[in-house]
Amino acid sequence: MALPPILRNKHPAAPSVFAPDALLREARRQKRLASVDVPPVCILDPDGDILDRLAATGQAAAFDDWPCYHSRLALFPLAGRTAGIVGRAVGASYAVLVAEQLFASGCRLLLSVTSAGQIVSVGPPPYFVIIDRALRDEGTSYHYAAPAEFADADRDLVEAAARALGGAGLPAVTGASWTTDAPFRETAEAVEAARDRGILAVEMEAAALYAFARAKGARVLCLAHVTNTMGQAGDDFEKGYAGGARDALAVLEAIAAALA
Repeated sequence: MALPPILRNKHPAAPSVFAPDALLREARRQKRLASVDVPPVCILDPDGDILDRLAATGQAAAFDDWPCYHSRLALFPLAGRTAGIVGRAVGASYAVLVAEQLFASGCRLLLSVTSAGQIVSVGPPPYFVIIDRALRDEGTSYHYAAPAEFADADRDLVEAAARALGGAGLPAVTGASWTTDAPFRETAEAVEAARDRGILAVEMEAAALYAFARAKGARVLCLAHVTNTMGQAGDDFEKGYAGGARDALAVLEAIAAALA
């Protein structure tokens, strides 16, 4: 049986003809923007609740020189410095498209916090999982790494984040996630298979971000904010105060202080 297209003609070690620097250069030219670095610490906020909270409380300011065609970057105070945040970068391909451009623009540490569905229960939602590896059930990671079941996080980042959250008294667990491109195809069989592997949560970005990070030598850490049981119970998808933003910001503050 022939390999499917997603596994054919992939050369992860080869340079790409199309590079983020080229896109950024042309975007700056067209938009007449200065070449200004983004902050060293940046956040991906796929749900957008963190950014909405920052905007509502007057803490977010637009980064007007961000040239990306597909997203907006805001600035906000985090752990005694200015950080960048991109809201609603949902899904593996979009998250990596933004990550490529952030690291080409001066980012040195990227933290992603996304809501996730519970697979193996470690308690009632909501709670946070530091993702140490992600099942590669999406497409983007196969352009950055040879086929494998999981994409692994940087162990040093995971361990440092766990120490930071423990020291700050912020509850979190460390474990694996399942990254999918098709959230509405989380069948009973697929969920059970993930549970059999000890996977804690299902989300949409981590596998691709970790494959990108390994390929590019970039520092990326993904966290799952487990908020739901995939709609299988009443009162599901409750993230906490301000859409979970208060808790997420506390987690980000502690991790950024330890890792930046």
